[in-house]
Amino acid sequence: MPPRQFFQTISNSDDGVPGKRRLIAALVAMPGLVPVLAHAQLAGDAAQAVPLDGAWSLRLAPQLEDVPAVPGHRPATFILGDSTTGTSGTDAAVKGAAELRQGGNIVKGDALHYDVDTDMANAYGNVTVVENGTSFTGPEAHLQIGASEGFMPTPKYHFSMTGGSGSAERADLLDNERSVLTNGTYTACQCSTNPAWYIKGTEFDFDTGADEGVAHNSVLFFQNVPIFASPWISFPLSGDRRSGLLPPTFSLSSTNGYEIALPYYFNIAPNRDFTFTPELITKRGVFLQGNYRYLSANYSGSITGTFLPDDAITKTNRYALFIQHNQNFGNGFGGYIYYNKVSDNTYPEDLASPANQFLNGTQLLYQQEAGVTYNNGPWSVLGRYQHWQTLYPSVAPYGREPELNVKYAKYNVGGFDYGMEADYSRFRITEDDATEGDRVVFNPYLSYSLMGPGYFVTPKVQWHFASYNLSNIGTPGTTFGSPVGTPKSFTESVPTFSFDTGLVFDRSVHLFGQDYIQTLEPRLYYVYTPYRNQEFAPLFDTAEADFGLAEIFTPNTFVGNDRIADANRLTAAITTRFLDPATGDERARFVLAQQYYFSDQRVTLTQDQTTTGAAHSDLIAGMSLKVGGGFASETAFQYNADDNRLEKASVGFGYSPGPSRVLNVAYRYTRENNTTLDNQPINQILISAQWPFSHRVYAVGRFNYDLNGHKIVDGLLGLQYDADCWALGVGIQRYANGVNTTGGNNSATRFLAQLTLKGLSNVDNGLVAAFKASVPGYTALPGQPPLPSRFTDYQ
Repeated sequence: MPPRQFFQTISNSDDGVPGKRRLIAALVAMPGLVPVLAHAQLAGDAAQAVPLDGAWSLRLAPQLEDVPAVPGHRPATFILGDSTTGTSGTDAAVKGAAELRQGGNIVKGDALHYDVDTDMANAYGNVTVVENGTSFTGPEAHLQIGASEGFMPTPKYHFSMTGGSGSAERADLLDNERSVLTNGTYTACQCSTNPAWYIKGTEFDFDTGADEGVAHNSVLFFQNVPIFASPWISFPLSGDRRSGLLPPTFSLSSTNGYEIALPYYFNIAPNRDFTFTPELITKRGVFLQGNYRYLSANYSGSITGTFLPDDAITKTNRYALFIQHNQNFGNGFGGYIYYNKVSDNTYPEDLASPANQFLNGTQLLYQQEAGVTYNNGPWSVLGRYQHWQTLYPSVAPYGREPELNVKYAKYNVGGFDYGMEADYSRFRITEDDATEGDRVVFNPYLSYSLMGPGYFVTPKVQWHFASYNLSNIGTPGTTFGSPVGTPKSFTESVPTFSFDTGLVFDRSVHLFGQDYIQTLEPRLYYVYTPYRNQEFAPLFDTAEADFGLAEIFTPNTFVGNDRIADANRLTAAITTRFLDPATGDERARFVLAQQYYFSDQRVTLTQDQTTTGAAHSDLIAGMSLKVGGGFASETAFQYNADDNRLEKASVGFGYSPGPSRVLNVAYRYTRENNTTLDNQPINQILISAQWPFSHRVYAVGRFNYDLNGHKIVDGLLGLQYDADCWALGVGIQRYANGVNTTGGNNSATRFLAQLTLKGLSNVDNGLVAAFKASVPGYTALPGQPPLPSRFTDYQ
């Protein structure tokens, strides 16, 4: 076979032009060549080859820079083949490995004819056409090269930039971005034959510039089984968002029966979208949900509304509205709106997302709040109006209608830290015969820190001032009542002095074959607050603080501004840590802490509470470990040495040797007291895990088991299968679902199945959200494999 030749323009005979001159003649013979020779030229530093070693070594090739063609000029046309014939400036015919290149357009085939005047190419036999990253292959092609316009019978196609591919009876190329395929298929699976899923339709409209495909009279097949049909489906050609129908979701609930949803997604703009989801609930009716999201440089938020007309079980219309908006006005000013409302008391347990119920239980409080903020340097200002919708059997909290809060803080001014908090709130509540009124609070403070290598000393003084003006005084002895003799207006003034000091020692140690830096950190924290009678102050926003490592180094045993505990106590703690000397990473920590009382605390939340008279608090012990192989542990104990009993315990272990491999085991214990539910002890063991059975099958599970009641509090068991271009997940879930009429806890069971077709859509019906909420450290399955580079299959 003769060597491949560049097309050369000839009259009727060979004129004897040497090979180099013949090549030049072939190049310049094409109109418009000279102005566009720079279509892919090297520029700047890219034009210089970079040597790897010495002068005779290999060199890194410089990078190409794409430069658009000059408007109004036709790019140079190159023709290659085993044999060429033609007339200069008129036409060319090529046989044997024929190839035509013009700008970014390429045509290949066994034979090719090109007409210069019409810019028309006709190719036959094993034809490949490449336009703007899209390739078509078929038996023949008829194209106007510059306009990227023409047609091909029975082509196969591939979008190299997005990974989509398919075949059709005919392809009509409209330009270098748009094409129409008749009676064809489409899939995003990265396989040449037998894709796991594909769409079959009478017509496909593709627009690579808009990254959108539209299928008409289409059927979606999965494993060659039809699973969905529609007269019109819009889908993205890559992972970007596009308007159109999303795949349906399916679940089965013990309270609702079968739930089948068909979402429709509206891609309004790059920063706004809306999803409308009609859902058929077999036991209740048609449940409608809409979610609108928006985002800009100065504001963001979402609006979600649901509506269930004429619930078949309750015989009522049921609805919910959730609004969240955040605004940045500039110059330190901001604002927000949080508005949440449901139609009735049982809406959360009947129609709320099971993933949220599984994580947080049934929601019984809905926040309705709007506010403005200001932050600038040491100043922080909040003005808000807050109200709550409270569902039975939850107890209503007080709302702030309105509140103005101002904070000021300065640090290290000559070694001093000082600041204040001023707050005005009008407290209102939805309960009848409750104490309501206004409160003004002013809390200034001043501290001075001495710090040096291995020590710190921080004395601090602060003052609490509160003034009450009550508009209503509730009946004494009721939940929201006030003691007998409570005046309409009164003030409180409580000073507090604290002294915080500690030392830090460190040394190098060698343990278990490893080098560490061990620290020893003793700390003393003393608080003195004189007793002030505060029994008339209502409990607008105050409760007892928890007792733990974070709370024992605070001056007040209450949270909120209605009670300041009298105190004359010393907290002693010692901590030792083991640090990696190379990275500074903390590998282990051990803590012991206890409080010592020099006088008994007299301030209580309510008049009927009594003080213990103990000389010291429970002993708190904590430990955290992070060793090699992905093993970690967190442990904490609260031990009553006087009664020789354990008050609280939390022991947790985690093992995660790699992605999608995590095992968590935890034990929780709390002795029965007035802080536990129904004064019952908490004695539970919790196990959660995600672990692969193989490189494609993953198990997910969580079990929270009550050792006293011998029952599962909540549980989840699921499997996920991850294929190259699809994923299947199934799960069965048992979760808390409100309180029944006798005061006991309700529970519900839900079965979820989710099929994800990678490259088409990724809609979560609650299954993946439940997995994330259930298993700390859960890793979502990988999405669609990375798309190949534009040069992977470069033609």
